[in-house]
Amino acid sequence: MSATPSLLTLVLLSAAVTFLWRGLGAALATRIDPNGEAARWVTCVSYAILAALVARMVVLPLGATAEIPLAIRLSALAVGLVVFALPGHRILLAVAAGAGTLYLFG
Repeated sequence: MSATPSLLTLVLLSAAVTFLWRGLGAALATRIDPNGEAARWVTCVSYAILAALVARMVVLPLGATAEIPLAIRLSALAVGLVVFALPGHRILLAVAAGAGTLYLFG
């Protein structure tokens, strides 16, 4: 008999672990204050991580984006931020504007 677990065993084990954590999260969600200090801290950390990733992609890109001059990458970022700052804060429109700027000038 083989010592490696079957695919079905791995899928069932993965599902059980996932549902365990989802159940614990649902049970604890009622006890968490969404406006509390912990939630605000998590929100700030998540925004900081996102900002760091975007900065990393603009300043130190990999692949084909690295061939686009920094000034154009920064301009595309600025266009995206300006479009996002318009009333409505539409993220999809801002991403499309930034990507369009890269496409047109890059």
